[in-house]
Amino acid sequence: MPAEIPAEIDAQRRRITTELSQLGFTLPGTISVRTVTCGRATCRCATDPDQRHGPYIQWSRTVGGRKTNKLLTPGQLETYQPWIDNGRRLRDLAHQLETLSLEAMRSAEGWNR
Repeated sequence: MPAEIPAEIDAQRRRITTELSQLGFTLPGTISVRTVTCGRATCRCATDPDQRHGPYIQWSRTVGGRKTNKLLTPGQLETYQPWIDNGRRLRDLAHQLETLSLEAMRSAEGWNR
């Protein structure tokens, strides 16, 4: 690491990389829990919003540029929600590290922008 990088920036880098090393499994995507109306005029869901079908737990992510969805059971949600939370944290930490790297480069090179 170049000597010109301030100690404060290096300390932030160490904090980020330590947190990255402590992440477990990560998954992309989001979870949504929803209820639906089926469309049958005689179904209980047609007249009473409290009687809609569900709740359905849906995991959504993008694969090959296309959005894909999977239904999860409550047990699967309990297992995989932390992985999805870790995925979100991973992306946030990677963004922080990139921003910090740009700041370190500017500092080392004496650039104002």
